Amino acid sequence: MRPKSNIVNLPVYQPGKPIEDVKRELGLAEVIKLASNENPFGCSEKAKQAIANELSQVSIYPDGFAVQLSAAIAAHFNVNPNQLVYGAGSDEIILMIARAFIVPGDETIMADQTFPQYKHNTDIEGAVCIQVPLIDGKHDLPGMLARITEKTKVVWVCNPNNPTGTIVSKEELVAFLNQVPKHVLVVLDEAYCEYVTDQSFPDGLELLPHYENLITLRTFSKIYGLASLRIGYGIGHPEVVKLINQVREPFNTSRFAQAAALAALGDQDFIRQCRDSNAAGIAYLQAEFARLGLASFPAHGNFVMFDVQRPAMTVFNELMRKGIIVRAGHKYYPTYIRVTVGSEEQNRKFIQALEEVLQEVAVEA
Repeated sequence: MRPKSNIVNLPVYQPGKPIEDVKRELGLAEVIKLASNENPFGCSEKAKQAIANELSQVSIYPDGFAVQLSAAIAAHFNVNPNQLVYGAGSDEIILMIARAFIVPGDETIMADQTFPQYKHNTDIEGAVCIQVPLIDGKHDLPGMLARITEKTKVVWVCNPNNPTGTIVSKEELVAFLNQVPKHVLVVLDEAYCEYVTDQSFPDGLELLPHYENLITLRTFSKIYGLASLRIGYGIGHPEVVKLINQVREPFNTSRFAQAAALAALGDQDFIRQCRDSNAAGIAYLQAEFARLGLASFPAHGNFVMFDVQRPAMTVFNELMRKGIIVRAGHKYYPTYIRVTVGSEEQNRKFIQALEEVLQEVAVEA
């Protein structure tokens, strides 16, 4: 077997450790997973009912063009259906963008600590990945702009950024977009945008009419709570979306996902409740980190990245022994942990466990 030479040493994406694995391995009865930025409040009851209603249609292929869902999203955001492309999560759209636009020798630009699938798919296509260091956990847009050349095909901007949780403002993003050459596609990944309460945050949809080389990615996995159904979408200029759709696999989103997404979109009361609870959780966690003398980045998604001031993997492992799964192993932030904002009870249990672990690790040291 002779695979592509450029994929032989590619790392495989490592998801958050499953709850059942931790229970089995450590003999724990209760485990709280705060590692994958899932919605601790689940999904809308309307979405659950929509899934149940589709059970009689299991043997029937889904609508390959998601016509009904497209009509609803188009109306919700005041865009046209031909501006929409769907994926099994927004990460599949990242794959499709790479497949549609990138060839060996091209260049793509991204932050040095951001969602890893940008680099992963760039590497698969044999392109050159240019990583620009974050500044205080935030995208350095002027630095990224300075690296654009005639070989640049795609620039990736994750806003809020995963894993740091920081944002670039509308003023900063517009200044950047005004200078990006028209031949360069800017992918604005807004997976966590529904959580943001900061007034300076740019709405990518408002910018789309002004920049034909801009596409925004969104998902039903995060605040909508449909992560297991794998459905995300991109909104961009019709010609850009057409090109991406040309490499999309048929029936790549299921009947259940489309039906649940349609119902979830119609339950904005649930979304507002989740946003408010998340904001309260962020305030609580950051206050507790400050009490413990731990620095944290400004948090605008449904997670907080903070400095434990010791090897993060050590703290990660000790927290797991206490039944708390978080996220560590960030290459450029070896003493930082990313924790998903949980329910009020989950947040309290996490802080209690963290305080115990920090004391234990300090004693051992």
